[in-house]
Amino acid sequence: MSVSRRGGSRGTAVLGAVAVVAAAALATGVASADASTTGASSTYLVVYKEKTSTSGAGSAVAAAGGQVVATYAPISVVVARSASPDFAAKMRKVKGVEGAVATTRFASAIDGGAVSADTADTSTTTQTGTNGNGVAGLNDSLSGLQWDMTQIKVGEAHAISTGDPSVLVGDIDTGLDYTHPDLAPNVDSGASANCVSGLAVPGAAAAADDNGHGTHTAGTIAAAANGLGIVGVAPSVKIAGIKAGNADGYFFPEAVVCAFMWAGSHGVDVTNNSYFADPWLFNCRNDADQRAIWTAERRAIKYAQNNGVLVVAAEGNQADDLSHPTQDATSPDDTTPVLRDISNACAVVPTEVPGVVGVSATGNKQMKSFYSSYGISAVDVAAPGGDSILQTTAAAPNGRVLSTWPASLLTTTCLAARRVVDASGATYCYQQGTSMASPHAAGVAALIASVTGKSGGALSAALQNAVNPMPCPTDVSMYAFFPALDNGAPQTCEGTLAQNSWFGAGEIDALKAVG
Repeated sequence: MSVSRRGGSRGTAVLGAVAVVAAAALATGVASADASTTGASSTYLVVYKEKTSTSGAGSAVAAAGGQVVATYAPISVVVARSASPDFAAKMRKVKGVEGAVATTRFASAIDGGAVSADTADTSTTTQTGTNGNGVAGLNDSLSGLQWDMTQIKVGEAHAISTGDPSVLVGDIDTGLDYTHPDLAPNVDSGASANCVSGLAVPGAAAAADDNGHGTHTAGTIAAAANGLGIVGVAPSVKIAGIKAGNADGYFFPEAVVCAFMWAGSHGVDVTNNSYFADPWLFNCRNDADQRAIWTAERRAIKYAQNNGVLVVAAEGNQADDLSHPTQDATSPDDTTPVLRDISNACAVVPTEVPGVVGVSATGNKQMKSFYSSYGISAVDVAAPGGDSILQTTAAAPNGRVLSTWPASLLTTTCLAARRVVDASGATYCYQQGTSMASPHAAGVAALIASVTGKSGGALSAALQNAVNPMPCPTDVSMYAFFPALDNGAPQTCEGTLAQNSWFGAGEIDALKAVG
């Protein structure tokens, strides 16, 4: 998915919110400082040894020539800014510090929506609404286009539960369009925040989507059942936009850390995470700099998990076997890729962090999507993500998933052939990728939480039980044209019906989730 750079001031209301979050942070154990950092040129993560006090971090950072942006005391991590070229080296010498690294080259990126295939097919034309009444129990105007919801029995599930407003899903993404008519009824502004700087700025306005990706994933999770447009998996739950990705779709480590700390301290039940580690797709813990990033992000995720948050994440679109990595040929993708040999000491964040529910993608023929990464140790469940090459059908003529999109970005970040406009004027876009699969699973988890009250590990187990098992295919010849992007290996499936590398425990089933 190609995006354009977009910018603009957030205004005085948001600047005032910085002071509010600073005060609120002190009450939650997440202390902060002035984030303006005039003259600073680089952002750093300073990782103290686990459970080490960061009370002296301000003085240490200042002595090293930097300024504190945020201090996440519960995980012993500090975000700082400095123009000093030896800032990291000085901080590594501070007592209790185990790592310090500039984050500039360690952004995370949205999983891309299977970019190459998404730009190739231009057969679909802009639509202006389709009557979906009576289609698998989904009754909004574009429900007839939602093959993905029909496939996982969302309509039948809604006869039992559409979710409980007390359940909150945090969509860690590029923000969301809180004014979109299919999202506005369910947005929790108080639980939304912009974490791009590493310091949370609260409010849905601050977390407004300037990319489109976050609005798409949010719609799949919780688009309202209001008669127009589409219906989300859990249309009665609340959703928070936790903006960690900028207009270009990059998620820097400080933003990811901030997002999970925010989710863990603001009552979030489930987070959706449709992004992967970048520019190093595989984050290698035997490299000092990458290890510091891995440690900080892992601690933040663990903090959220310890506070009852279920973390659901996309597997990625490389067609890689994440359980048997041998080479990384596509990193760093912010400069010139360099082929490097890797091992299981290298992992994709967040999907391979312990306790995270990894989601692979399926298409309308209930096969693994041609682009979806996989792995016996990485995939827990599968969900519809679309497939524009192997799995086009009458119900899914372009193979992709339809969801909400900001009207202001429709002509700039959604390809012309993917655009759909409801009769009401509400705007939507077709996309494909494991980015689209993960929010289906997050939505089903929200339904389970609504009817059972389960959270954390118990909710994870329930989600993995609410599936239809899918065996490894006996014939994988159709995937021969889509080898792994990194090592060129053919796609192979291992495991049993109960658990395998392509589908995990199976494809999610919303009806089983609430039945």
